[in-house]
Amino acid sequence: MMFQATKAPISLTDTAADRVKALMARANDDGVIGLRVGVKHTGCSGLSYVIEYAKERKRLEDVVEDKGVKIFIDPTAVMFILGATMDYKEDKLYSGFVFENPNETGRCGCGESFSVAAG
Repeated sequence: MMFQATKAPISLTDTAADRVKALMARANDDGVIGLRVGVKHTGCSGLSYVIEYAKERKRLEDVVEDKGVKIFIDPTAVMFILGATMDYKEDKLYSGFVFENPNETGRCGCGESFSVAAG
């Protein structure tokens, strides 16, 4: 019987992984073991990404271990971010994590929220 490896819910760019490592180095004394990615209902397009420190793995969470970091995926977010790539961008006006998400069907003008097709 052959088992097929499942693809991680999200992938990270090298830049995103480096930023996670830097954040983890600063938060290490607080028992932080990784970052958690989720979504919340908000904004003009309906959903926005939420990133927070994770101190433990919650029930039913997926864990993505990539490039030396751990990203915990909130189980309610998986269907919205499956196949996305997490990156980190920094310029004169903005710095933060950004997502290239194949599930997005729209994004608000300010870039703070996104929508997916109801399926």
